[in-house]
Amino acid sequence: MTVSGVILITLLILGVLLMIKTPVALSLGISGVVGLSLLKGFGYATNVLGATPFTQTSSFTLTIVPMFILMGMFAVRAKMAEHVFAIANRFVGKAPGGLGVATVMACAGFSAVSGSSIGTAATMAKLSVAEMRRNGYPASMATAIVAVAGTLGVMIPPSTFLVLYAIMANISVASMLAAGIIPGLLSAVAYIVYIMVLGHQKIGKSTDKDDLAVAVATAHRLATEVAKGSDGQSGATLTLPRIGGEELVEPVPIRQLPWRGVARIAILFTIVLGGMYSGIFTSTESAAIGALAALLMLVLENRLQGVKVILANFKGALQDTSATTSMVFMIIVGSAILSAFFIAAKVPESITTWVSGLSLPPMIIMALLLLCLIPLGMVLESLSILIISVPILLPIALEFGFDGIWLGIIIVKLIEIGMVTPPVGINCFVVAGITGVRTETVFKGVLPLFSIDVLITTLLFLVPAITLFLPSLVQASAG
Repeated sequence: MTVSGVILITLLILGVLLMIKTPVALSLGISGVVGLSLLKGFGYATNVLGATPFTQTSSFTLTIVPMFILMGMFAVRAKMAEHVFAIANRFVGKAPGGLGVATVMACAGFSAVSGSSIGTAATMAKLSVAEMRRNGYPASMATAIVAVAGTLGVMIPPSTFLVLYAIMANISVASMLAAGIIPGLLSAVAYIVYIMVLGHQKIGKSTDKDDLAVAVATAHRLATEVAKGSDGQSGATLTLPRIGGEELVEPVPIRQLPWRGVARIAILFTIVLGGMYSGIFTSTESAAIGALAALLMLVLENRLQGVKVILANFKGALQDTSATTSMVFMIIVGSAILSAFFIAAKVPESITTWVSGLSLPPMIIMALLLLCLIPLGMVLESLSILIISVPILLPIALEFGFDGIWLGIIIVKLIEIGMVTPPVGINCFVVAGITGVRTETVFKGVLPLFSIDVLITTLLFLVPAITLFLPSLVQASAG
């Protein structure tokens, strides 16, 4: 059998396994083992299968991943997201689309300590979607804001995706995290501008099936209560909930706002990035110390509720961290097995040779290759895309003279887009599951914000200086 035939069979097996909803890590590993067996023999495949789990996960540098995840889990239970949302809503709540703007600001702030897109989306879905819908936001718009703004968790440091990319590309973790700051903030500002300029015009004008269903159910309940009478006598009247626009409420005095949440985020951000860039800590040490600081904040926040509550939150954070870390490392192992097949089949070299022979400018070639990540994001889990694409795209980019840090930011930005793109769009499923809104309704609202993400990615692609400005300062200070 030819090498091309083996590659085709391997890809078909991978596609079938994903279609029948086999776990992504297993799909990657099984297809890689089959490909290696057909290409090199069963003995070679079993040797790879036996060695890969250890060689891919035994790196001390990878300890930064569970530490950042643990820090984010502690931050969730220290109620930092709630505090940031309350403060953001207090200051921008009266602006056009104020609740949506506050949600984006809270997502950006919480992303600075959570490092998780799914965690950010899940937390903010609980906090803000019901409030936005109560104030007239269409269900599609309210859920889409959370789903898309939640993707900031994979860009704004500390980001697990950026850390993994830095490790795979042999790039300084500190430089890679610095590179994510401006693109992350730029994306957040773009979302806010859209909400304030165009999005707020949709408030109170919903035609979503979810909103119509809620309205019918509410009308039925009210009619029943009116017939019975709120005090047990017929003829009593009830007031319908206000859904025509954002509700104006008496603002909380500034001094009574939960400023401790913002202060704690600033402390964690300073510990992680400040310690790393100042040279006081290594990247791994800063993650561990950040996790310890987040634990102390969790204890401080819940101290009045007793030891049982503190221990329950601590246990829950450890369980969530172990589950997430296990998932990450399983995908790393599965992707490494598939990557071993690609390397054995000389796929990267073949692609590099083919690309080099094209009579097109390098910028256009890279653009075409990177665009392939968007359809991949429609069917593959985001972390899998990162781990599979880097060994293939990085050598090509370096061959053409592109910067590895710039490439990493573009890849992660495209992965962000994949996190809200159907049919997988994991953030959309998370938000839909938490809020009870139909998944198709969430995808409907994502389209305008998806277009903004495409524009931001194009800007970052065409103007590398935006991405490389802060890393250049980090490298200059280190030198």
